[in-house]
Amino acid sequence: MPRFVSLWLAVCLLIGVISVARGEKPNVLLVLTDDQAPWAFATAVEAGEFPDVPVPATPNFDRLAREGARFQNFFCTTPVCSPARASLMTGRYASELGIRDFIPQPGHKLYDPQAPVALDPDTTVTLAEMMKSAGYRTGLVGKWHLGDWLAEGKQRFHPSQHGFDYFMGLTGGGTTPDDPTLEEDGEVRQFSGLTTDILTDRAIGFIQRPSDQPFFLCLATRAPHGKWLPVAEEDWQPYAQMDPTIPSYPGLDEKRVKQMMREYLASTSGVDRNLGRLLAALDQQGLTDNTIVIVTSDHGYNMGHNGIWHKGNGIWATKKRPPGEWHNGTRVISDKYRPNLYDNSLRVPLVVRWPGNVPAGKVIPQSATSLDLFPTLAQIAGRPVDHNLPGRSLVPLLEGASPAAWNNDVYAEYDMSHYAEASLRCYRTPHFKLIQDLHNQDRDEFYDLRNDPGETNNLIRDRNPDIQTEIERLEQMLQTRLADHAQS
Repeated sequence: MPRFVSLWLAVCLLIGVISVARGEKPNVLLVLTDDQAPWAFATAVEAGEFPDVPVPATPNFDRLAREGARFQNFFCTTPVCSPARASLMTGRYASELGIRDFIPQPGHKLYDPQAPVALDPDTTVTLAEMMKSAGYRTGLVGKWHLGDWLAEGKQRFHPSQHGFDYFMGLTGGGTTPDDPTLEEDGEVRQFSGLTTDILTDRAIGFIQRPSDQPFFLCLATRAPHGKWLPVAEEDWQPYAQMDPTIPSYPGLDEKRVKQMMREYLASTSGVDRNLGRLLAALDQQGLTDNTIVIVTSDHGYNMGHNGIWHKGNGIWATKKRPPGEWHNGTRVISDKYRPNLYDNSLRVPLVVRWPGNVPAGKVIPQSATSLDLFPTLAQIAGRPVDHNLPGRSLVPLLEGASPAAWNNDVYAEYDMSHYAEASLRCYRTPHFKLIQDLHNQDRDEFYDLRNDPGETNNLIRDRNPDIQTEIERLEQMLQTRLADHAQS
């Protein structure tokens, strides 16, 4: 480990132990779901924010929204598993870390043992390391997906080398929804039961473990990542007879999309049911008032939106795939995949309950990203905030302030290298959004989000002078961000 990283951790650990001894630290429970759309959350749908989807059964998400704060415009910076998780865990853009697309696990047809991609523990500081330096006991249950540590000589990529005292969960990016193969106590074996329930059992066990330290626990669920079924009967029941509302798109395979919608939402309800178990465990242990609960996801999801399903590496959901040579004003580059930076891929739910600090039922309209969680938790834990990181603390917003200088612009990226080639860059303001593909011509997009929140009308070739002025303005802002990004 480089000397500056070792010194930083040693100093912070000493300061953190002193602070914890004074009893100043709240517990932190971070629930990180997988592939959860911003619309897979009843409170947001019932508020009218997503009119083209059914209302899911998410009573525990809704409870947290009533008891805490809900962000309306929270985004990941790369809408695919591994880079999204790398950004959240480090507060840095994943492209800076060399993680640009999802990391194939052993057994996957794209897995290359000669060219492993992983989060390097020697050059990064993770959320777990930062919280550990503040005197927290740290745990990860579930999905990591930031490197294969089972290969010979690769043990340094294990979550325990990134600051987690305890790990139980997936060894790669995916497993089955039931009877999964997981690692526990250093042993990889098959378990019996529903994966979501098994992981929650271990998370509850971590919460219940006696300790004189506060805890930082990340429960990174497998669900609602596909495959979605089986689920518990009670999770399927709300959707068994549902004829779900789905987005409208020419040539959409409606029968298939409706079935996928039911299965996807049932998987989401399984996560919600287990969230209720976690909240009950906090209540039973008397920890509710001194625990910050954060619920978010790695990235969003599409379910028929703009003719696709899946995330940044979207898959055509039309009966004829792809639906022509052009799609919404952009050239089609794959007969199966539609690389994209749509809002439904980038936007994720974020709910924060912090008793005594966050007003109950607060709705936060300002834009924020997963990069902001690192400085937020650093401030809460009393750690120095690295001002070279691109994020900013969300504490002022959570406590009820409305900073006049808050920047609501969002920069996002995705270098798709698996299955199709695309180098997407996006600059988004609350009004407009520009997307460029640095790898392919005729792939640029421009949307008027206020008048077209579904991003159905690509205005990139609109000759209206006002539109062209806005395109040029966002082009300049994107180029400035790319230049800054290249120097960081």
